[in-house]
Amino acid sequence: MYGPPVDLSFKGLVSATDALVVNPRTGCRPLYKNLEGKYRSRSLRLNNNSLADLASLVYICDHFLAQPWKIGWLDLSFNKIIHIEQVVCELRELRVLYLHGNCIWELSEVDKLQELQHLHSITLHGNAIVKDKIYRKHVLFTLPHLKMMDFSAVTREERVLANVCHPRSNRGKVTKESLP
Repeated sequence: MYGPPVDLSFKGLVSATDALVVNPRTGCRPLYKNLEGKYRSRSLRLNNNSLADLASLVYICDHFLAQPWKIGWLDLSFNKIIHIEQVVCELRELRVLYLHGNCIWELSEVDKLQELQHLHSITLHGNAIVKDKIYRKHVLFTLPHLKMMDFSAVTREERVLANVCHPRSNRGKVTKESLP
């Protein structure tokens, strides 16, 4: 049985290693620990801090969670994240990822998340990338298994349009393979 999220939000964290010396916030549901003193949870909240570097995210997960490789929900919203680092992609069971309200300004950063095959919900609004006119199409083309994006459902029509209209899509283009 997994418990509620380990909540390290609003802790004033500047670096991910700062999280190792704070205690999680207490919520309505109690957090339960295993015999090693790690929390039986698959969710981690690091939102509303000042994190820019996620290099030690794996250590945080390992420090707090009984089964860090099974983390399924990660909230990194409202930080100062500019780049989606490879360490996020090492969380192979990740299903929900909140990155809204950060400083991501390159649309290509989303491409790094292709490795997360179980990811079905993502938030990216409040980042500079939303100003790009192909923002939503790019994300849906890059992460075709998404069901929710920016707290709204992904429709079948949107998915089709993303596949047809995306600049990297081969549909409608003449290639050597398509010539007789």
